[in-house]
Amino acid sequence: MAKTIPYSEILKQAQRYQPEMVRFLRDMIAIPSESCDEKRVIHRIKEEMEKVGFDKVEIDPMGNVLGYVGHGPRLLAMDAHIDTVGVGNMNNWKFDPYKGMEDDEVIGGRGASDQEGGMASMVYAGKIIKDLGLEDEYTLLVTGTVQEEDCDGLCWQYIIEQSNIRPEFVVSTEPTDCRIYRGHRGRMEIRVEVEGVSCHGSAPERGDNAIFKMAPILTELQDLAGHLGDDPFLGKGTLTVSEIFFTSPSRCAVADSCAVSIDRRLTWGETWEGALEEIRALPAVKAAKAKVSLYQYDRPSWTGLTYPTECYFPTWKVEEDHFTVRSLSAAYQGLFNKDPVVDKWTFSTNGVSIMGRHGIPVVGFGPGKEPEAHAPNEKTWKSHLVTCAAMYAAIPLAWLQQTQK
Repeated sequence: MAKTIPYSEILKQAQRYQPEMVRFLRDMIAIPSESCDEKRVIHRIKEEMEKVGFDKVEIDPMGNVLGYVGHGPRLLAMDAHIDTVGVGNMNNWKFDPYKGMEDDEVIGGRGASDQEGGMASMVYAGKIIKDLGLEDEYTLLVTGTVQEEDCDGLCWQYIIEQSNIRPEFVVSTEPTDCRIYRGHRGRMEIRVEVEGVSCHGSAPERGDNAIFKMAPILTELQDLAGHLGDDPFLGKGTLTVSEIFFTSPSRCAVADSCAVSIDRRLTWGETWEGALEEIRALPAVKAAKAKVSLYQYDRPSWTGLTYPTECYFPTWKVEEDHFTVRSLSAAYQGLFNKDPVVDKWTFSTNGVSIMGRHGIPVVGFGPGKEPEAHAPNEKTWKSHLVTCAAMYAAIPLAWLQQTQK
């Protein structure tokens, strides 16, 4: 039988550790950690895990940090990617994105919501579990994962496929505004290429302008975007052209190639094969004999390891009455004496691999808010860190209780 869950003690400890969580988060923010350059922040996280008493901490060959609490027979995991995007135009920031800022309510800086705040709460949830002796019946794996901003889910493809680690379920600590999230749309990175023939710009009729050949394709892609799939929970599939490229001998020549990148968001029921075929079927694509393909990702991690994958990130969701959702709802009700809001992410997470590729249930609960992600003046809330640390400490026992019913 699972232990009685000491909700009031867990919440009291989470409140007690707010200053330590704030300090740790600000330390992480101060270390620039864009994808493939996470070494320093990974070692800072390892240091904090060891300091608060994790039972085992290791860094895997890809560069993910894996911290374990407990020695029980059943494994669950909690995940935070700890890489960030860049800062963009510094003129849009009101404070230094790495020095950050702090007042009575919020912490600011790159990564505050997306998503190093989740890591701060997880590490101190581990300390709360150790403080209160809650870990005997399970093992909790806390992961700080890399390269998510570059290629979401790649880190968990490696953890599952190469390290042979397969938890029963995973809590994603991506920002949810302290709500329970149970899915999101998938995505694809698609490339459309057309070829032309260059010639001198003074006599364009001698060549075949690849940019002109791309123009009707763009018009048809814009029209296609209005006729994609829909789902009552996850919403509509979307399509946008995100980049355009060309080659030409000079500004005085006809372009001899043109390509565009497409960000395609897949709702429930849409497939990667179907998304490619609906583009290949466009009349302008056929007329231009355009090539339509998936991008591939093969950038080395900070350790130098390369783990190539295609840029397809599957749609996923868990049902509202699934035991994992019930577990988080029970923990929330026990801690805060009210019902949680259950919703979904707009953006994509490591759930694309954990649940989308490998069928391991994922449920989200994290500090911070989605609109803060990738935005200037990014921030998170101190109260969120406390709420999430309490939840992460209570979820394992709530899960055991749900699975024993």
